[in-house]
Amino acid sequence: MNLLVGLAGFILVLLSAGLMLGQSVLRRKSPPTLREIPAYARLRQAIGRVVEDGSRLHVSLGRAALTTPQSASALAGLTLLRRLADLTSASDKPPVATSGDATLVILSQDTLHAASHAAGQSVYDPTAARLTGLTPFSFAAGALPAIHDENVSANILMGNFGLEAGLLTDASAREEAFTLAASDNLPAQAIMYAGGQEPLIGEELFAAGAYVDAGRMHTASLVVQDILRWLIILIILGGAVLKLAGLV
Repeated sequence: MNLLVGLAGFILVLLSAGLMLGQSVLRRKSPPTLREIPAYARLRQAIGRVVEDGSRLHVSLGRAALTTPQSASALAGLTLLRRLADLTSASDKPPVATSGDATLVILSQDTLHAASHAAGQSVYDPTAARLTGLTPFSFAAGALPAIHDENVSANILMGNFGLEAGLLTDASAREEAFTLAASDNLPAQAIMYAGGQEPLIGEELFAAGAYVDAGRMHTASLVVQDILRWLIILIILGGAVLKLAGLV
């Protein structure tokens, strides 16, 4: 039974990868029309203000280790960090990235370094990516000074958070900064919806790359998600019809 489940999962991964590659090629000249998510439109406006007024962008990636299933949300956050670092390369101050896992700090440093190199900047600040704490509330407490003391005008919270997300959204609100918040954790989603200026709900978290033009593969992944949804719906309906007909 475990072998069959593993085989089915492997086939699904191959199918998804093949569909994404196909969509990436087919949509090269005619990208799909994405539904409007106001939070991402306002994010672009906030990034423009960061560049114009010389303030700083803060991206917090949560606490998910890369060896856990929750790492998908952190990887989505890293994709957004890279794109936003590119967009703010003309700013006087580089973005600040905070996280509560050592592997995320290393990836954050590499992401910011790559963005700095791509922008042709000769100086890179490795302290811009910070490990602020290894427990939920020590992580949040360590991230608060970045929000309060470093002239941050936009805070992006994207990753695996818990109840400590309330401290971060509250700090951002007190500084009257733009806040885009998303998490794969349901309690954190509830807190972000109540306290965040621009919360993202559910799978909108994983659409970040497509909405900030991070690459064709990100847009293709959204199309593939819709294809797989319809495939699952058809399988469920087909199974129901076969059950009613007494064939299974």
